[in-house]
Parts: sequence; structure tokens; C-alpha cells
Amino acid sequence: MKIESEIEKVSSFQHLEMLANQVVEGFISGMHKSPFHGFSAEFAEHKVYNAGESTKHIDWKLFAKTDRLYTKRFEEETNLRCHLIVDNSSSMHYPELKSNQPFYEKKIGFAVLASAVLMNILKKQRDAVGLSVFSDIYEYYAPEKGSDRHHRMLLNKLEELLVQPKVKKTTDTITYLHQIAEKMHRRSMIILFTDMFQTEDDEKLFSALQHLKHNKHKVVLFHVVDNETELKFDFDNAPRKFIDLESGEEVSIFADNVKSEYEKRAAEYFKNLALTCAKNQIKYVPVNVGDNFEKILTTYLVEKQNFG
Repeated sequence: MKIESEIEKVSSFQHLEMLANQVVEGFISGMHKSPFHGFSAEFAEHKVYNAGESTKHIDWKLFAKTDRLYTKRFEEETNLRCHLIVDNSSSMHYPELKSNQPFYEKKIGFAVLASAVLMNILKKQRDAVGLSVFSDIYEYYAPEKGSDRHHRMLLNKLEELLVQPKVKKTTDTITYLHQIAEKMHRRSMIILFTDMFQTEDDEKLFSALQHLKHNKHKVVLFHVVDNETELKFDFDNAPRKFIDLESGEEVSIFADNVKSEYEKRAAEYFKNLALTCAKNQIKYVPVNVGDNFEKILTTYLVEKQNFG
């Protein structure tokens, strides 16, 4: 689905909330034709009461308004705690967007809207949500809560990430994942949005991810990338200058000269990430900027269902 493209129009948390709600409502509509329709404890809905059925789940408030009997289904109090983590390093602010491009076709924009979408569904399910943002510093932390005021505060913070001035920020993933892990005392689902661009030792990185799993937390890693340029290295063969957004290091090359080797190494890197996450029982999900959010929501539903 196409969503409003001008980032300037994302001028208040209400607008970001509205976009997220559009995504969730569209997904819910599609769910009724999918295997997820049968998931219990996911969405509140009603069906007409049939004579002979138990009256236990009749919605009497709705009866007072409509003078018709409906029963509630798929409505169950939940106590899931979910903590969203967003990587806000400079590499997440790639690519530069043209004036007609949606803001979620930049990695940080995709992560922000995906986070708002998950917050929307968590709110519908009366679950608690928290947020951490990191780059070269631990920029923001809010514990898991479920109040409307708390949701508005998190939406405001997410929106700030879209309009931040362009500054060079490296990624200190290992340090801050360990710090976030230390704050997570009650069993939670932890969802991380990052492009996994870091220079740290892979073994130390996965040690930090494993730390997030202490106290039996469930960890989902959404690996946010721009498939066309970061995975396929799809550039024309004009001479180009490539600049590392975090270090500032530059290299001038013809893309065609390195495309084959780049694709090979990128594929190996993705495969290694997937295998290492599987080994550590971390759900690894690569996502492409600009895609719809069905993969995000489907993953959430499946992981929640398995989060007994």
C-alpha cells in the first residue's frame, strides 16, 4: 500500500499514528482470508449470537446500542511486554530520498513506521510497549507501559528520528545492546530494527544479542536494508564516489568492476547472520525498505503465538 510520501507532512504524532493505523487496519482486513484468522487472543471482533450458544461472551453494551445480540471472539486479556529497539546511526539514514519518495523508503523511516505499526497493534491488544534508541550513544529509553500518554510520548520520539539534522553517528551496537539487556528485568518480546552495519567483532555482537535473551526474552531482529543498492549493488557503471556515512571514508570505483564480488560477499554475510541467529534462537528477518509491512506484522503474530 502507498502511504503519504512527503516527510514534511509527518508533522505530529497524530499523523504517524494515523499512518500506522491504516497499515494495521488493512492487515486485519486481509487476515480474514488468511491462516491467521484463527489465531486466538489477537483481535477483538464480534459475531451474531446464535440461539443455544453460551451467553457468557455476549456484548451487552453493544446490545444496548443495537438491540441485537453479538458475542465477542478473539478477545482475551493479554500481558505481553514488548520492547522496541531502533538503530539510529548514520547508516540508517540511507538512502537519500527524492522529493516524491515515501519517507519509509529510507531505512530509518521504515524502522520508525514499522515501530509505530507494532505499537498500534500492541495498543489494540492492551499490551505494554517500551522503546530504546541507540547510535554512538544510548539516545533514549522508555520502559514498557500501556497508557495512552505513554504511546503518545513514544510516537513523538519516533517522529523526531525522521526530522533530525544530518550528523555523523557511528554504531556502538555491542555496548548499548548490553545496556538495554541489563534494563530488561521482566520477560518480554524484544524487537530490534537495525541495518547491521558495524565494525565490531561478530562474536561479540552475537554475545550482546544473546544477552538480550536472558530471563527467557524472545528476540526478533529485523535486518533493514535497501535491497537494490546494499544487497544487489545495482548502480550504473558511471564512476562513483562511495562514502561511508559513519566513518566518512571514501572510495571511487566503477560499480560494475566490483558488483559480482560485492553480491557474493553480501549474500555470504546475510547467510551467516541467519545461521548465527538460528543457532542462538534469535528470529532473523531481513526486510527491504519500501516494502509493505505484512512481513513485520506476520512475524509479530507468529512469534507472539509461540511466546508462551
